[in-house]
Amino acid sequence: MTCISSFVPVRLAAAAFAAAILALPVAAPAQSLADVARKESARRKEQPAGKVYTNDSLRRDFTPSAPESATPPDGAPSDAAASPVPAPDADQASEGPKKDEAYWRDRIGGAREQLARSESFAAALESQINGLMAEFTNRDDPAQRAVIEGNRKKAIAEHERVQREIEAQRKAIAAIQDEARKAGVPAGWLR
Repeated sequence: MTCISSFVPVRLAAAAFAAAILALPVAAPAQSLADVARKESARRKEQPAGKVYTNDSLRRDFTPSAPESATPPDGAPSDAAASPVPAPDADQASEGPKKDEAYWRDRIGGAREQLARSESFAAALESQINGLMAEFTNRDDPAQRAVIEGNRKKAIAEHERVQREIEAQRKAIAAIQDEARKAGVPAGWLR
């Protein structure tokens, strides 16, 4: 009987715990999703709206600002501060091509197209060199081997020339991207 009497306080504690757990949801009424949305909407209307930036509100002037010139120690204004930089004339601006999205897309697209052609030509030359090497090792006739070796050397020289051309084209693409970055061109125009 001692065993049964020791379980009674444990049962009472478990029952009290279960009752407390079941009573909690009743004490705190649940909110519906619609109530929460209404309260959030009202809160947002009460708060002042932050600054909203659009493409129209952004400044379109991409000219770099002039660095501030330091005044000489004697307090006199410097010559650079006294003579403002003249604005470019409208005639000078109309002389060059219009540098809009189409201009930048065409320019970077043409450079990338040339690079792709050069890279595919280099791959074809590598394949040709490998084929000539295999043919050279499979021939026994010295005269045929000499002709094949001459063709292989020409292909290797052409491959080296194309590799230099590829490097120059990659540098040209990087220069276009750098120029566009300095001109304030959006990155999407160069994709």
